[in-house]
Amino acid sequence: MELNNIKNTLSKISLWKGDIDIEPLKGGLTNRNYLIKDKEQKYVARFGEDIIYHHILRYHEIAASKAANEIGVAPEVIYHEKGLLILKYIESSTLTSAEVRKVSNLKKIISIIKIVHKKIPLYLIGPTMIFWVFHIIRDYAWTLKENNSSYVEIIDKLIEDSIILEKAASPYHIVFCHNDLLSSNILNDGKRFWLIDWEYSGFNSPLFDLGGLASNNELSNDQENFILEEYFEKKINEQLIYQYQAMKCASLLRETMWSMVSEIKSSIVFDYNKYTKENLDRYNQEIKKFLNN
Repeated sequence: MELNNIKNTLSKISLWKGDIDIEPLKGGLTNRNYLIKDKEQKYVARFGEDIIYHHILRYHEIAASKAANEIGVAPEVIYHEKGLLILKYIESSTLTSAEVRKVSNLKKIISIIKIVHKKIPLYLIGPTMIFWVFHIIRDYAWTLKENNSSYVEIIDKLIEDSIILEKAASPYHIVFCHNDLLSSNILNDGKRFWLIDWEYSGFNSPLFDLGGLASNNELSNDQENFILEEYFEKKINEQLIYQYQAMKCASLLRETMWSMVSEIKSSIVFDYNKYTKENLDRYNQEIKKFLNN
């Protein structure tokens, strides 16, 4: 959407105090984000429709965003309509992976994750989602085969891996997860952290959030042990480590196949091919270690 079209769309909303200035925000691989300024405040506008092949339903993103704000971990939802979500802007910076890896920051992040897992269901209204990574992997496989992806030759092997991982990660304890713990989805306002981008949120194993946090930010073995002990508030045993490593591999596999599907489906300009290769290489390293243990 061109800026003029964006401005025309936004100007029709009776929310602003005076004229508005609009500028694009970086990031957003499944939506387009804009910073809006009127005479009194700043806002973030997120334009995005449902993306069925990525299991994104915007009504659920809105409900999860509202619940996350109710428990004090996400920006306030100011306005929404079909294809548009407007949030209160928080003066902040996004974390880098290096910043995530600092012990003091990991403690804060795990604290927020625990709040999300325990409290969001108390404020969630309406139909909700389960983000079952193994179903999503199987669905991505179908999409890739149906669209004659260049990765078709390795898809059956990846599905075989996912069957092993799904069994290894059981038994399951289900909570409400963010499911997309990239460093860019964690804001630092100088006093505290916030979580943004709730489009993939849903009920899941807590080990998926922990594994995703680790794999997305390249945590060391010691850092992984730290977040597990911080989350569960006890020394971790071999069974828990085994389940966690399985879910960490599943997180990497899902991210890899997300990128594979995006290569053939997304209209947003981004080097998905490079991103696929990076994640596939990391996944192959992790699954090899897991299967050899």
